[in-house]
Amino acid sequence: MSTAAPVTVRKQKIKKNHVKGKLLFFAVLAALLLAAAAFAQYICPYDPYAQDLMQAQKPPSLAHPFGTDRYGRDLLSRVITGSTVSVYATLLLVAVTAAGGTAIGLICGWRGGKTDMILMRISDLFLAFPSLVFALAVAGVLGGGIHNAVIALAVISWPKFARLARGLALAQKESDYMMAARLSGCTAPKLLFRHMLPNIAGPVLVTAVLDIGTMMMELAGLSFLGLGVKPPMAEWGSMINEGRNLLQVAPWMVLAPGCAIFVTVMIFNLLGDTLRDYMDPKQRSK
Repeated sequence: MSTAAPVTVRKQKIKKNHVKGKLLFFAVLAALLLAAAAFAQYICPYDPYAQDLMQAQKPPSLAHPFGTDRYGRDLLSRVITGSTVSVYATLLLVAVTAAGGTAIGLICGWRGGKTDMILMRISDLFLAFPSLVFALAVAGVLGGGIHNAVIALAVISWPKFARLARGLALAQKESDYMMAARLSGCTAPKLLFRHMLPNIAGPVLVTAVLDIGTMMMELAGLSFLGLGVKPPMAEWGSMINEGRNLLQVAPWMVLAPGCAIFVTVMIFNLLGDTLRDYMDPKQRSK
């Protein structure tokens, strides 16, 4: 009797459990990050906006683990406080673009014809420009501020989700379960949102999670260029901008928010990669 089949099944189970463990680990890290951002004002060791020029540009120490900035403000407190804006503004941005783009893609894939042609040509127009350059133009027209920065990035980010949802909708449109739902008398909205949307939600969700890191860096880029939050509000991109002129004298002013962006982007990218592996049909069928 061959032992190859039991060995293969055992390896598949080990691999599946490994993916589940990684997914749980990165999900816990993301949850801790979100909790820290939500309760930032309660866990900051100092007032992030209190100035003390006698403590200006102090290097990292036990009293100030991340050092202080040019105004003597504690950088650890400002990094923690800045996470509220940086993280939750990014999540709001991704949620809006994913929901809006998916809805447009579903409509295009379902209706086809002129509706599909017009909306897809509009998406092609947005995709023809470099995303950050287009966002700079939109944010410049709208003016500064975190709300306008989110709107600017949302305007240029929806086409990727629309394209993805459209392709998935076209693939599911003529499937057996959709034909059965039509024969049962389901209305078009019910067909789209009760039957089709749950079957395409997996790839859209994975794309949204993987897009969090990109959106966070672009939002920080707008703040770095002065089109995001306004000083003295703490936000990672604006904090890097504040410390760039003192990079050689006080590099911790740039490294502290830069490392915060790096760690956060890494957590969400690894979470997205692991979620994609977990939701792979081949993986789920084993």
